[in-house]
Amino acid sequence: MRANRGWNDKQAALGLHSIEKRFTVAALSLQQAQQTFIERFSVSGRMTEESRRSVPGGYSRNSFNFGPHAVFVTRGEGAYIETVDGNRLLDLNNNYTVNVLGHHHPALTSALMDAIPNGISFGNPGAQEGALARMLIERIPSVEKVQFSCSATESCMTAIRLARATTGRTRIAKFEGGYHGFSDMLQISAHPTPENGGDAAAPVAVPDSGGIPSANTDNVLVLTQNDLAGTESLLRAHSQELACLILELQSGAGGMVALDQEFVQMLRNVTRELGIVLIFDETISLRAGYHGLQGRYGITPDLTVMGKIIGGGLPLGAVGGSAEIMNALEDGRVSISGTHHGHKLSVVAGAACLTELTEEAFTTLNGHAQRITTELNAWSQERNSPFRIHGWGFSHLGYAYMTSPGEVVRTHRDYWRHVDGDKTQTISLELANRGYFPVHRGEMSLSLAMTDQDISGLIETLKSIVSDIDSESVTKEARSIAHAV
Repeated sequence: MRANRGWNDKQAALGLHSIEKRFTVAALSLQQAQQTFIERFSVSGRMTEESRRSVPGGYSRNSFNFGPHAVFVTRGEGAYIETVDGNRLLDLNNNYTVNVLGHHHPALTSALMDAIPNGISFGNPGAQEGALARMLIERIPSVEKVQFSCSATESCMTAIRLARATTGRTRIAKFEGGYHGFSDMLQISAHPTPENGGDAAAPVAVPDSGGIPSANTDNVLVLTQNDLAGTESLLRAHSQELACLILELQSGAGGMVALDQEFVQMLRNVTRELGIVLIFDETISLRAGYHGLQGRYGITPDLTVMGKIIGGGLPLGAVGGSAEIMNALEDGRVSISGTHHGHKLSVVAGAACLTELTEEAFTTLNGHAQRITTELNAWSQERNSPFRIHGWGFSHLGYAYMTSPGEVVRTHRDYWRHVDGDKTQTISLELANRGYFPVHRGEMSLSLAMTDQDISGLIETLKSIVSDIDSESVTKEARSIAHAV
């Protein structure tokens, strides 16, 4: 019996080895991807360390950290950027969705070169500001008047002040996972954690940075995305205190979550009934279509915040809305002013960019996005992989390696529950290692400069990366089968 047991153990071991050999390939790990990244972008790493002597963290925008450090760029042309390390990458970041036309677009370059000889900066207004304002009014359903600033962060602050002044109320409502810039009043609960976020039915207002006074969190009511009954209940319970509700129809920095049509319609109905100013932050989602994402929902807010693409790559933000509310900036009830608000070169570049963004241009952008989403999700589902492309489906897409096949992202908290952070980061790093530059947290932003061939290359590269990661799961399954045998 003892001899037979030994023979059986030997056969089982041989069986395990045989099955593993058939099913196992080297699995791609986060550590491997990081090491390759460090080697491939070593010059960027050295420049980061050198820059830290004069700039905290090495650069003024630490959100560009890509794993160990940021990637330093020397130039951009069309859909591609070139790095100090000698790498040429398809730009899927595009300055966090700004460069919708790609790099060094002739229309933008020409407009700026024509404008610069006549002067760079004036305190006086010029005709260019009104021209861009009229373009936005023509395109965005909610916008009757526009005021410009230097950034969407400032324009979100303006929108809040307008809402408070016109309602006489103080508190604001926002969604967990919604990012509206770095102001004290709004950098709240964009990135809460399971440890500090509280219950989903009544999320806790959490500052996303040190240095934000508790009075700011006291003035913020935090809500859960796509929670139809719970959100309506909270809005009604606090209606006498709430000046406004600010939201992204599809969130960005806090995680790619698209709001349901029924949910947004409820928000519009309830805020109108309760006298709460409804603000759509379309800083990113303006690139969803000619009329913004609100045009695709068919729902009109009271105020709209705009940014990113409206400056054509130069710093510019705007808030627009009904004349009734915007007139508070004209009659003295609300005062907003900044040295570079409506800067000449920014509005010139913005008008040139919007001129290129025709209905046909958006059809091309969204067609690329739809192809990426459809092909990769079908491929992933067919092989029962946890990888998923998610979001509304326009040219700003999310990707994630979920904890199991079939999981979806419907709230910010789904990132805690259903996204494998290490494997998603592995995909991001490996995209950079293989010639693509995404947003490291799991986003892609397309540009009009991309070709069908660029999109095909991206799809096949993602399939290859995910297959390399999936092989770890196949290995575990093989071991399980072998042990069962």
